[in-house]
Amino acid sequence: MKAPDIRMPLPGPKAQAIIARDKARLSPSYTRDYPFVMAKGEGAVVEDVDGNLFLDCAAGIAVTGTGHSHPDVVTAIVDQAHKYLHMSGTDFYYEPQVQLAEELAKQAPIDGGSGNVRSFFSNSGTEANEAAIKLARYYTKRFNLIAFLGSFHGRSLGSLALTSSKYVQRKGFGPMMPGVFHAPYANCYRCPVGAKPESCESECLAFLEDQILVHLVSPDEVAAVVVEPIQGEGGYVVPPAAFHQRLRELTRTHGMLLVADEVQSGMGRTGRMFACEHFGLDADIVTMAKGIASGLPLGVTSARADVMTWPPGAHASTFGGNPVSCAAALATIKVLRDGLVRNAEVVGEHLIDRLRALMDKHPIIGDVRGKGLMIGVELVRDRQTKERATTERDRVVQEMFKRGVLILGAGRNAIRFAPPLVLTREQAGAIVDAFDAVLAGITGKH
Repeated sequence: MKAPDIRMPLPGPKAQAIIARDKARLSPSYTRDYPFVMAKGEGAVVEDVDGNLFLDCAAGIAVTGTGHSHPDVVTAIVDQAHKYLHMSGTDFYYEPQVQLAEELAKQAPIDGGSGNVRSFFSNSGTEANEAAIKLARYYTKRFNLIAFLGSFHGRSLGSLALTSSKYVQRKGFGPMMPGVFHAPYANCYRCPVGAKPESCESECLAFLEDQILVHLVSPDEVAAVVVEPIQGEGGYVVPPAAFHQRLRELTRTHGMLLVADEVQSGMGRTGRMFACEHFGLDADIVTMAKGIASGLPLGVTSARADVMTWPPGAHASTFGGNPVSCAAALATIKVLRDGLVRNAEVVGEHLIDRLRALMDKHPIIGDVRGKGLMIGVELVRDRQTKERATTERDRVVQEMFKRGVLILGAGRNAIRFAPPLVLTREQAGAIVDAFDAVLAGITGKH
């Protein structure tokens, strides 16, 4: 499949008909950034129901890391489906679940890579984080949790209490689960405590230590600190390595668990299997979902074996660790190890270099940041004041769609570049060329 190739005005007639049916029968809570109706996909290219081809720079929100319908993953799914579709992992044994737990024990950035890891399987990222909340409270016998401003950990009521990327995600659902406190995250481009970039990480952690842990909650009553190694919905924010290393020291000092939410940043997206590896971050609990099964529903909560000691019945999931999803995940991990993690690193560096080169041409680009193929471009109206280009960002998303590139925003004014990890240098170049042209059209600077 080649891309992009827009054959008719968007949306086409078939897409319009499906969208009308969608609006009549589906929940209005779903966000729809533009009128794209999927028909099929291959690699990093997707086709809509009217035959238009697009380059996918969203990957189903960082889910289809191995590309659309990777043949090895499809084969694993079909083979397992022919054997059996379901046998509740809560009540019965089956090997695909055990095999996946063994693979994750080798990979997860827990306990120094000792492999001394156990895993709980669920269906999504928010469920993985719910399990982490319960496990941390059960193990520590403590009640409180610390998360970070700008974070996204899910939309169910427990994980929603940790989430703080946008108020619309919380509005109308209060009161939140009690016992959650939010600290500033080291976003050194626009430091939340007003510090200079070189001191942002230390000042953010000082706020946590000297304000939150002094005035709001006693350290010995905090069960865990939950952190995204790289913030996702908050704007694809990459903190200094020292931020995570000092945070790890703080949690150990006070007997808190450290939960690394790798739901969006994990499974090869950053050019490492887990984003924690970039920062030398060793967690007690790691949560995963999105890219782990190439599009099938699966969430995982992995923890040190001595932490995951809750008794039978303490937590369970009827569909969690479904055998077909486990088979897809095992195939996904193999494909990632066999070259896609490395490709994410190499093509990601190329994409970042190309995007940074646009800064000389387009003052609306305030910052380009990222690791691998998890890249954020923050748009501003003025580089000195860093005024957020919010409406411009939304226009960029729409105009990229019209040029045949599926892309999404992140945070209040950033664009996220999160394509499938099969992306080629040529495809990355086509995405940058489209982005360049869209920015020129919006700012009038050709």
